[in-house]
Amino acid sequence: MNAAKLLAWLLLPVVGLVLAGMLAIWLFHALLGLLFYVIVGALIVGGTVYLYRRTKRAIGPGTRARRRLDAAAETYRMRNR
Repeated sequence: MNAAKLLAWLLLPVVGLVLAGMLAIWLFHALLGLLFYVIVGALIVGGTVYLYRRTKRAIGPGTRARRRLDAAAETYRMRNR
């Protein structure tokens, strides 16, 4: 009986530590995976906003590209009357 109690008192803490370690590793992995997806999503959204603003500014009123586009549209309209 004493040998069984000794084995239980020695074995249960080891099993508990292994289970706690497994749970901690699983939780750490899940949080890092979630963090990775959040970072990738933020980079994609930020890059899209950056490109949108840059494109909008490039063809905004008063720029060379906008004047060329307007002149081409006017020429097209005049030719197809």
